[in-house]
Amino acid sequence: MSDPAILTEGLSKRYGRHPALHNLDLLVRPGEVFGFLGHNGAGKTTTIRLLLDLIRPTAGRIRVLGLDPRADGVCLRRRIGYLPGELPLEGHQSARELLTYLGNLSGRVESTRLRALAERLDLDLSRPIRALSKGNKQKVGLVQAFMHEPELLILDEPTSGLDPLLQQEFRAMVREVREQGRTVFMSSHVLAEVEAIADRVAIVRAGHIVAVEDVGALRRRAVRRLEVRFDGPVATSAFADLPDVRELAVDGDVLRCVVDGKADAIVKAAARFTVVS
Repeated sequence: MSDPAILTEGLSKRYGRHPALHNLDLLVRPGEVFGFLGHNGAGKTTTIRLLLDLIRPTAGRIRVLGLDPRADGVCLRRRIGYLPGELPLEGHQSARELLTYLGNLSGRVESTRLRALAERLDLDLSRPIRALSKGNKQKVGLVQAFMHEPELLILDEPTSGLDPLLQQEFRAMVREVREQGRTVFMSSHVLAEVEAIADRVAIVRAGHIVAVEDVGALRRRAVRRLEVRFDGPVATSAFADLPDVRELAVDGDVLRCVVDGKADAIVKAAARFTVVS
């Protein structure tokens, strides 16, 4: 049986008196896309930095690809693609020059591979780094994470700054990685983004993991606040006693409610009227 891609046991981190992580137990299987979901400040980036030995834990045990990130850091970094949440890219060199340099550090990346990724993400490799927008710097970060075809990708808020079409392309790239049997660990604060791509999701809140679910179960348990505007007034009785619907309120032509799990019943009831938005 192969080692877990990521394993933590009792992982904790304190910054002085401030606790950032509390007894984090995490297992990511080889070949899966694992979403790490939580609000900003929940502990996602701290966890990722601990996995990469960029900071040291207060307590607990970490294994990445079966190795200790502290003792085996050089070996592990060649097997990992990492995109930080904050990408401080500056300098006069072009995107191509920077990525070629980083590729050589990773163990030589073919120029055809570099060009293919840049084309997929609509990245102009000839432009100097200092002239790039936030979105284009994010593309550079994605290319450097993917280009050496690592066994494990660790991506912190990877779609930040990307337009919707490029977000779709990113998801396609992640699916290809999964099909090749490689692993992706991806943090996000956007549930819809994680739902669209992950096999399993851990939800972290205030440094604690509060749930680990497969995406199908997460969708079934999801709670949504729904507002529907019609082209005229509707009667509350038309939506009474619908399954999975609560806190229903109708004010003239606007319906508001909370949906637990499936939205099928409320959607079918609303479809009997003309929906504006």
